[in-house]
Amino acid sequence: MRELFDEVAGKSPLDPREASRKSSRTPLRAKFYKDASVAEADGGFAVALDAKPIRTPGKKPLIAPSRDIAEAMAAEWNAQGEQIDPMSMPLTRLANSAIDGVADNTQAVVDDIAKYFGSDLLFYRAGFPEELIARQAQHWDPVLRWAADDLGAHFILTEGVVHVAQPDAAIAAAREKLPKDVWPVAAMHVATTITGSALLALALKEGVLGPEQVWAAAHVDEDWNRDKWGADEEVEARRAARLRDFEAAALVIKALA
Repeated sequence: MRELFDEVAGKSPLDPREASRKSSRTPLRAKFYKDASVAEADGGFAVALDAKPIRTPGKKPLIAPSRDIAEAMAAEWNAQGEQIDPMSMPLTRLANSAIDGVADNTQAVVDDIAKYFGSDLLFYRAGFPEELIARQAQHWDPVLRWAADDLGAHFILTEGVVHVAQPDAAIAAAREKLPKDVWPVAAMHVATTITGSALLALALKEGVLGPEQVWAAAHVDEDWNRDKWGADEEVEARRAARLRDFEAAALVIKALA
C-alpha cells in the first residue's frame, strides 16, 4: 500500500500535476480486497479494506475528520476494478497528503497559499480582445469586489503579465481568512495551485462561489482559446485530471466549512 501511493506522490504530496506525470510511468497493482468500509475511530472516521484499517504511505492511520469525507474515500476504493489506479482516487491522495505532508508543516503550507495573494490570477488582465476582457471581468470582478467589501483587501489590477506589487494590507487581510487546521489547509492548497488563485480558493471556502463557478473562473482564458481554436486532446486529458483533484479538494472544503 505504501509503495502504491508513494510512486505517484511526486516531489510534493500536494502537487497533483507532478502526481499526474509520475502516474504515466507507474505500473498498476492488482486489487487485493473485496470491500471498503467506514468505521468510527479516534479523531474521526477510518477507511478499512476488508475490515482492516488503511494506513498512509507514512504508516499513519488514514482517518478523515468527517464521515462524508471517509465515505467518499471508501467509494473511491470500492470503484476500483481489477487493478488499483491511485490517479482515480484523488480524495485518498489528498488525505495522504494532509496526514503525511501537511500535519507537521501546516504553517509552511499556509505560507505557500498566501504567496498567491501577491500574484493572483485575477490581477492580470488581457488588453484585448474585447470578448476576453469582458469574460475576465464577468468571472473575476465579483470576487475582487467581495475581497474589498467583506475582507477589506483592496488589490491592484494590471494589464498583461508584468508583476505588480500588491499592498501589504490587502495581502494581510486576505491571509487572515485562510484556514488553520490540517485538512482544510491541504484542500485549500490543492484548490489554489490548480486554479492559480488563492482568492478563488478562498471564495470557495467562504461560500461566495460554488465549485463550478470557481472552475469556470479559473479557466476563462483557456475556455476562450478553446472556443476560438478548438479543443486539443492532450490538453483536455490534463484538464480532466486537474478537475478530479479540484473536485476532491472542493468536497473537503465544503464538508469542513
